[in-house]
Amino acid sequence: MSDDDADRTDAERGEAVRQLVAQVGEVGRVSGREPWRELVSWLTRGRWGRRAGWPAVPVLITPWQDTLSAERHGWRTRAANLAGDFAFAVDYRICRRCRIGWVEQPHTHTRYRRQGLASAGLAALRAEYPGLSWHTLGGHFRSSQAFWAAVGLHVPGGYHQRRLCPHLEPRR
Repeated sequence: MSDDDADRTDAERGEAVRQLVAQVGEVGRVSGREPWRELVSWLTRGRWGRRAGWPAVPVLITPWQDTLSAERHGWRTRAANLAGDFAFAVDYRICRRCRIGWVEQPHTHTRYRRQGLASAGLAALRAEYPGLSWHTLGGHFRSSQAFWAAVGLHVPGGYHQRRLCPHLEPRR
């Protein structure tokens, strides 16, 4: 927690979160693409060219950022930072051919839960990629079922479990 955030009252912290939610469209982006590595991987059908280890993911100065996922090869992360600290993040993957999007592990820092960050972040992804059906890969923990029911209401796919499509499955 930053010193600035430690000195804030709950009301001030709540107002900062409301401002962050209002800025959901202000997204800094880092592509993270490595064309040579992608070409080698494609030419060798995935046998060579895969990255070893985790990528370095920069923290941008924009309220929201879209970067490579630090945990999943081929996935992206949408994240929000508040007062220089992590506030929310979710990994996502898109298949334009199948018109399907997947999200995994949305996480909001405990100080900022139940204030709309996850809903805003997921809604921004749906707005950026209109017409997709949205799913997750894994089952939902009992403790998160109410969250998924709330954010999945009126969302095509409803964030129900679904495997990756064949276009995105890793080659063997």
